[in-house]
Amino acid sequence: MLEEVERWLDRRSWSVADRPLERILAAKRNTKVSVVLPALNEEATVGDIVAVIRRELMTEAVPLVDELVVIDSGSTDRTAEVAAAAGARVVARDAILPRIPAVPGKGEVLWRSLMVTSGDVVCFVDADLRDFSADFVTGIVGPLLTDPDVEFVKAMYDRPFGDAGPEGPASGGTPAQGGRVTELVARPLLNLHWPQLAGFVQPLGGEYAARRSLLERLPFPVGYGVELGLLVDALHTVGLDALAQVDVGVRKHRHQDGQALGRMAAAIYRTAQLRLSRGHLVRPRLTQFERGEKGFEPTTYAVDTEERPPMADIAEYARRRVA
Repeated sequence: MLEEVERWLDRRSWSVADRPLERILAAKRNTKVSVVLPALNEEATVGDIVAVIRRELMTEAVPLVDELVVIDSGSTDRTAEVAAAAGARVVARDAILPRIPAVPGKGEVLWRSLMVTSGDVVCFVDADLRDFSADFVTGIVGPLLTDPDVEFVKAMYDRPFGDAGPEGPASGGTPAQGGRVTELVARPLLNLHWPQLAGFVQPLGGEYAARRSLLERLPFPVGYGVELGLLVDALHTVGLDALAQVDVGVRKHRHQDGQALGRMAAAIYRTAQLRLSRGHLVRPRLTQFERGEKGFEPTTYAVDTEERPPMADIAEYARRRVA
């Protein structure tokens, strides 16, 4: 298995510099590319991301991205207004497939985005990125346009924690890296149960692109487990050699607090558990503690376990494809 992973790393791990923009544009031909930003209260960053994509990838000279959509999942700030002003088409999550009541969660938004986009290639980008570079889009879309055997591409990058750079804090010492749930939960799970996927540097990263023909066949965990679920299911659907990753540099974003990371970890573990055994398991809950007036007080959360079926199974989507 180690040899298989090493062969995959040699064949399917690239740098953004490996595919110049001119080559990507020449290979695009009639392929339509959609970029989707799932957003919840991201007014501080979503406008800059939209502006970069429109300025660098949606011009007459560089017509790489055909469709840029922000899916607003119930923001209470100016996310929708800022995104629209920057040039994105903004769609409210609850306006998509109203027949099916929406539930909270990132995976829910990504799943519904397939209903309101039309690209042959769909590229997902988190809306909380700072110092955003168009390389995030060109890097992961490029292999899908230039290599017909590639179906699913994830970005890989350094994730500095806070203001520390990739080499660590200015004072020296241990490098400060984000990706705590990746290292403590997702990477051990993948290495133990799906060792073919051990070569992915950022298996939980929110920046990835895939062919619509693949995405519409995959179930989507509605919450934090969506990235791991899609990666594992893509492996089983199209095989390892159809998966790839591209180094796009450095990713800066807002980091979650410890409590949120605990809930994320539980959802990811549950997503893996469902894929290891599709039996009837008790819906799990996670109890966490915060110090209050009477000492440590428990709060119990339901762990995201619901999944949406493959979009190809939804009648409204099938009718749209026929039309």
